Amino acid sequence: MKLTTAAVAALQLDQGRTDRIVFDDTLKGFGLRLRVAADRRVVRTWVLQWKRGGVSKRIVLGPANVLNAEQARSLAKEKLAQVWSGKDPTADTKERAAKDRHTLRAVIDQYLEHKRVKPRTLRDIARYLTEGFKPLHAMPVDKVSRKDIAAQLVAIQHDHGDIVAAKARATVSALYAWAMQMGLCESNPVIGTFKPPAGKPRERVLSDDELVRVWNACKDDDFGKIVRLLVLLGARRQEIGGIAWPELDLESPQPTWTLPAARSKNGKAHTLPLLPMAERIIRSVPRMASRDHLFGARSRDGFTIWDKSKQELDARANVSDWTVHDLRRTTATKLADIGVQPHIIEQILNHQSGHKAGPAGVYIRSNYERETRTALALWEDHLTALITGDERKVVPFERA
Repeated sequence: MKLTTAAVAALQLDQGRTDRIVFDDTLKGFGLRLRVAADRRVVRTWVLQWKRGGVSKRIVLGPANVLNAEQARSLAKEKLAQVWSGKDPTADTKERAAKDRHTLRAVIDQYLEHKRVKPRTLRDIARYLTEGFKPLHAMPVDKVSRKDIAAQLVAIQHDHGDIVAAKARATVSALYAWAMQMGLCESNPVIGTFKPPAGKPRERVLSDDELVRVWNACKDDDFGKIVRLLVLLGARRQEIGGIAWPELDLESPQPTWTLPAARSKNGKAHTLPLLPMAERIIRSVPRMASRDHLFGARSRDGFTIWDKSKQELDARANVSDWTVHDLRRTTATKLADIGVQPHIIEQILNHQSGHKAGPAGVYIRSNYERETRTALALWEDHLTALITGDERKVVPFERA
């Protein structure tokens, strides 16, 4: 019998049989398998069988309700051509099955386990990959197409905006670069997809009046103390929000705070002097025997209630369109305004760019301890004048 669409439609299982293969008379090894499934339905699949080295081998070409007789016959001829040329079609099938086990979600899990970054950065990466690309998780990683990625980026952009979409794109692209290195795929489907606008770098600097209003609106609570320390020290919010007692040396004649390398953005420990205003704020924090963090109640990372606290502060201060990170830019800008040299400002901010980039960073190892202390003292004096409304003149450093 030649297996045609009409002939296949007429085939049935004999009474009492649960499995049967009917082979084609015109193409050796090409056949249709009829098998009773668990739900008693008769499942029909196209198969190809051949013998090599005295061993019979068989592969499934596909279901009969998807491939018609002519499509299945054409596919069978392709596979037989491979056999006649010395190749083994079952190897392709096994390779595909192995690849199918590497779903995008499975590869994401491997990638996150491999990634060596700070815990907060790892959480951000995990969020972009597990939430932003969830509809693609079940797909084999090497079957995700450019179209699939682009569709998800559009959805992320629609729901969360340009900046989040841009970060999601960069994150999934890095995942695929790693997957290629691991031999899990041959190409990066992110290449060629549209790039959501990443947004312009923020330039917001609070005016003297706005800074005073924010300072005065701070309560004597965790968030209020954090905000004031951010203004005084120019640190990042997570650095102050996560500050712990072991990082502080308050018994020294000149108290200091050392941000450990594990919490520093550039991976380098960073020590800042604590001048009187900053020291008083820190000493006002009650110390709990069961907790090293100064701020926050239960979180292992310190203070976490940023959004709600910031909204309440905005309402009290009547200052809008600013972020907590803008305080760092504001402090740096105002340090420059009162004459602090750029390389000292960079030292306070723990930046490794500017004068420390390139050869200068290799050969100049000074931490400018004396200059940093002088600059922060000058800043506290200037800030005090702003807060109290003192009209005294703050004398800036002389520029070389």
